[in-house]
Amino acid sequence: MQTLAIVGASLAGISAARAARAQGFQGRLVIIGDELHRPYDRPPLSKDFLAGKISVNDLSLETGDQDSGTEPLQAEWLLGTRAHSFDAASRTITLGDGRTVEADGVVIATGASARTLPELAGLSNVFTLRTLQDAQDLAPELVPGGRLVIVGAGFIGAEVASTARALGMDVSIICAGPVPLSGPLGTEMGAVMARLHEINGVELICDTGIDCFYSGEGNVTGVRLDGGRYLSADVVLVGIGAVPNVGWLASSGLGIGDGVLCDSMGRTNVPGVVAVGDCAAWFDHRAGRHHRVEHWSGALERPALAVAAVLDPGAAQQPMNLPYFWSDQYGVKLQFAGHARDAERVAIEAGDPEQHSFLAVYYRGADPVAVLGVNQPRLFTRWRRQLNAASASLQPSLVPS
Repeated sequence: MQTLAIVGASLAGISAARAARAQGFQGRLVIIGDELHRPYDRPPLSKDFLAGKISVNDLSLETGDQDSGTEPLQAEWLLGTRAHSFDAASRTITLGDGRTVEADGVVIATGASARTLPELAGLSNVFTLRTLQDAQDLAPELVPGGRLVIVGAGFIGAEVASTARALGMDVSIICAGPVPLSGPLGTEMGAVMARLHEINGVELICDTGIDCFYSGEGNVTGVRLDGGRYLSADVVLVGIGAVPNVGWLASSGLGIGDGVLCDSMGRTNVPGVVAVGDCAAWFDHRAGRHHRVEHWSGALERPALAVAAVLDPGAAQQPMNLPYFWSDQYGVKLQFAGHARDAERVAIEAGDPEQHSFLAVYYRGADPVAVLGVNQPRLFTRWRRQLNAASASLQPSLVPS
């Protein structure tokens, strides 16, 4: 292999580049990114960066070697240009400016984009939060005494609510389901997190939808809920999930579903092409299906497996950790590993949910399948390690043919 191209210059992309060099690849390494920024860390965008506690420089995912004028990855960076199309047969990437990149191996790491509400397009006080530019646009709007309405009760919405409350804003969250975070945490633990919003002065409105938005002079002025209630709004944040950035691959020849379809090492249906990060739907042997893992840890860990597979098509299956994520809200650290969907029951193993310091273990029969820690980092880390070890013992030792 002479040329390895990585499409996507965020955590998954730079993790793939580092893995390639660490695994001995000495050829041409090309990193393509649609943003002008070098790779940066996204989790702080909804927290310390939005609150003005850290700067753009603090978000950098690169080491101080860059400041000294060296390029540790010895990579060619093509930034500020979007990948327009891909011909998998020839492994040729066409960029938005007309340039092409031909490669022997390709890592697709184009991530995902925030879902939007079409009826709010073009309104100046409506925001999503996915990129550095999104955070830079939103930050000046979070002012004391302002009224923030958040559509969606996922982690982005919860973390921005926490940040906005600390800045002195009035905050309401509109949740379509009975409790927030029921997908990743399950209904029982989602109800526990709902109380965290309430005791911190955030109004959580569940089991309701939006009838319409009111606007004037290019801004949203308010929201009418399905039951007829009206909420005034100075700022609106839409946090209703993300869609994988795979449109540019529509005629590529790659298998596409909810993301790029891959085996459990990131291999696509085309030799020499792998996918990682939020755009990649890896096969999960436990669940028996493909699904995307939109977590920071997956973007950090999984690229090494995919790079091993692209550098050596016969590489054996390697153990893969269970999905892991964390969230910081109202001074509380939440950590989760595993899949809540696999569980039949949840048991509190330590602490007290009412105090928001506890550890909950999710069981299927007698077997633990997931763990949630809230302000319990040491105990959580021990349980996570045990769950990963148990999961590795159940994974196949070889990639299926």
